[in-house]
Amino acid sequence: MDYFRLREFIENMECRKKQFMNMKNTEEFYRFYRDKMLCLDAKPNITHFKLTEFERSGKLKAIVTQNIDGLHQRAGSKIVYELHGSILRNYCMKCHKFYDAEYICQSKEIPHCKCGGIIKPDVVLYQEGLDDNTVEKSVQAITDADLLIVGGTSLNVYPAAGLIQYRKRTCKLVLINKTKTSADIYCDLVIHDSLGKIFAETKIN
Repeated sequence: MDYFRLREFIENMECRKKQFMNMKNTEEFYRFYRDKMLCLDAKPNITHFKLTEFERSGKLKAIVTQNIDGLHQRAGSKIVYELHGSILRNYCMKCHKFYDAEYICQSKEIPHCKCGGIIKPDVVLYQEGLDDNTVEKSVQAITDADLLIVGGTSLNVYPAAGLIQYRKRTCKLVLINKTKTSADIYCDLVIHDSLGKIFAETKIN
């Protein structure tokens, strides 16, 4: 499968439905998944750890993230809503048995369950719908917030980018991103810099 066919497989839901059970194309998908998406040696950075500090101090109620690496939880955060799923969760498409990321990483070609079903990563690929329960909890967390910090995103990926619209009028909106975004004009504070630098300088009172 060349680059363009592989990209179509990843980004087009109908294409995946038709081809996922085709062994050759499915094998290509898992090769791509292991090489490009499974990053089990990644470690939390200062931003992850600082958010954990905020949560433990009672100042942070929830994290809503598009990341699929599980690093927020690895840093110690408890309430994390993963809009695009997680590479740490994988399920058999037939019997729904759970498998961890290490199993997928160590498996050869197409990972299969003991029941014979294909094991699928619990990640949301392009054009797939988000999990309703995760979205509902994310919206509720944003609606309840007095201060909403949006960081490290260009706010170009929907529907995730549209979630900031659910904040209440009295909620202060802070945006931290290296480049300008379309939401800059609506924010109470905009910082064009890296998250790591800003959070490294942030103290919790």
